[in-house]
Amino acid sequence: MRKKGFYARLAWTGIRKNYRLYVPYLLTCAGMVMMEYIILFLQKSPLLQGTRGGGTMRETLLFGSWVVALFAAIFLFYTHSFLIRRRMKEFGLYNILGMGKWHIGMIVVWESVITAAISLVSGLALGVAFSKLAELVMLNLLHRGATFTLSVSPKGLVQTAEIFAVIFLLILLHALWRMRRASAMELLRSENAGERQPKANWVLGVAGVVLQAGAYWLAVTISDPVSAMVWFFVAVMMVIVGTYLTFIAGSVALCRLLQKSKRFYYKASHFVSVSSMAYRMKRNGAGLASICILATMVLVMLSSTTCLYFGAEDSLQTRYPRDMNITLYVHRAEYLEDAWLSRFRAVTREAVEGGGMVQENVLDYRTAAITGLLQEGGILDPDSSGVAETGTNLQLWDIRTLNFISLDDYNRLTGRHETLGPDDVLLQAFRSDYPYDTLTVKGQQTFHVREQVKDIPASGDTAAMMFATLYVVVPDLTAALQSMMALVDYRGEPMLNMHWYHSFDLPADKAEQIALSETLSDRLYEMDAIHDMLENGGFGLSVESKEENRDDFFNTFGSLFFLGVLLSIVFIFAAVLMIYYKQLSEGYEDQARFDIMQKVGMTRRDIRRSVNAQLLMVFFLPLGAALCHLVFAFPMVRLILLLFNLNNVGLFMETTLISFLAFAGLYLAVYKLTANVYYKIVSGSVE
Repeated sequence: MRKKGFYARLAWTGIRKNYRLYVPYLLTCAGMVMMEYIILFLQKSPLLQGTRGGGTMRETLLFGSWVVALFAAIFLFYTHSFLIRRRMKEFGLYNILGMGKWHIGMIVVWESVITAAISLVSGLALGVAFSKLAELVMLNLLHRGATFTLSVSPKGLVQTAEIFAVIFLLILLHALWRMRRASAMELLRSENAGERQPKANWVLGVAGVVLQAGAYWLAVTISDPVSAMVWFFVAVMMVIVGTYLTFIAGSVALCRLLQKSKRFYYKASHFVSVSSMAYRMKRNGAGLASICILATMVLVMLSSTTCLYFGAEDSLQTRYPRDMNITLYVHRAEYLEDAWLSRFRAVTREAVEGGGMVQENVLDYRTAAITGLLQEGGILDPDSSGVAETGTNLQLWDIRTLNFISLDDYNRLTGRHETLGPDDVLLQAFRSDYPYDTLTVKGQQTFHVREQVKDIPASGDTAAMMFATLYVVVPDLTAALQSMMALVDYRGEPMLNMHWYHSFDLPADKAEQIALSETLSDRLYEMDAIHDMLENGGFGLSVESKEENRDDFFNTFGSLFFLGVLLSIVFIFAAVLMIYYKQLSEGYEDQARFDIMQKVGMTRRDIRRSVNAQLLMVFFLPLGAALCHLVFAFPMVRLILLLFNLNNVGLFMETTLISFLAFAGLYLAVYKLTANVYYKIVSGSVE
């Protein structure tokens, strides 16, 4: 009869004796728990309630909590298989000595309970300890004041415990299922079970190269942000699959080629390492590919979110080109005549002067916009603008909005003195290229593009649009739009949208500008002209203050940056643990081979040289491939950043370079650590 606690003591003894396996695993589990709690704590923080942009921050953090939970489940499930594989020999010995599968299962259950308890208790304790620091960092990124009172989120503790209890339960069930299927001899041989030397599968290798080349081609040939956003995830999947195929098949081919080179292979520093690598390249290649993918994810995430945060001011300036931005939306051309607009200008001027301020850098012009699908030859089909909702296959990246501007307004804005023929236009493409000499609104009029210009100041509304815009300067705005006024979409709504933009800078502080925005909005809505418009057709009025929206921008970009840093830390944890277990498991596998070589004359110095040769051959492949992925992803990510109104290429290059150098430094540190662990194992310094 077994004493009470027998299985628990065996489980604890197994954990202690295999501390090299369990300590990194427990640290990673605790780190994942800590990150999950911190994100949930911040997501429920009362400091985000009732603040401008707080809702955006909450949604971003909620998304981040699900990402961490999903990644933790996949990664801990994956890494636990490395851990349990090392224990199989011990469990097989228990089975030979008379323990049944049920008894071994009890040991596994207790090990899971112990590891789960240690992970949850330590992870939640660390989460509570560091949650305040994370909150201070977050509020600093959002340019907010903070209190220094330590608080705990009971709901966050419960939710985190529930999430990881489910994860640990799934890991346990998989370990028990794996144990049940294996025989005693299979358990004993599991650690030393070798693989047949795999053959170089050129088909898979070529397929991997083709997939990666296709993804790279997409990244460098796409030229507009919408296409980049749509195809980005396709390119990511192609790179992931291509990386795995290339590493698995390519690493096998590399080993075969190295073995055929007698001058390289038959050396003490290469013989053992290359021969051992050749027999486990399938698993080795998959591990290296996983490290490469994690490294790429970290680099892309860090570089882009860092660029967004430090480029928030540039993005704000693009979205709000002036301190105060007024937009009047109308459906009748007469409301764009000076007789009407002069009344709005007068009320605006009175409100500004009444606040003791003066308008500076005034931007004032009228425009009419129509949206449709741009077809070959420069033909815009307005009827296609609603086909996405009617079920027709619509290429989103081919949608364009035409903004018609009168020649008089253009000359006044730019200080030029251009003249145009009846069918001539000047054209400026925003977020796209325009390769045609003519522009046709299908069923309406064909314009000749006399010149493509670059000096039309884009409005904030244009910057906020997802789709590309074409500014079209026409000699007479009323005449050019006459036939388009009757166009209606499939809902019966007018296709032509007319606007008046009036924006200006103010020599005033933030509080004065926000107060003026509220005053302007009230004054404009009280005008008799507004009531006349209400009686004669639809209209819209927007009064936006740059300072009033500044907090929204920094909250949005700050939350993305904060989440990017947290997720990068999680992925770095994963990459480091994967590298560590890879070196540890391969060290124990190679220990017998190096032991034999030592008996026939290999010295410790030869072992060190062989270890360095092996690690250098494979360890830096993931980093090099990740750098290659990052370089080709750069153009596509830069286009996606344009959707956030950020076009600072220099800043993005700086953040990308700094992110790579920082990650490479960490990678080198991990290399040195794991190389020493591997060397100690294969040289016999570690049992």
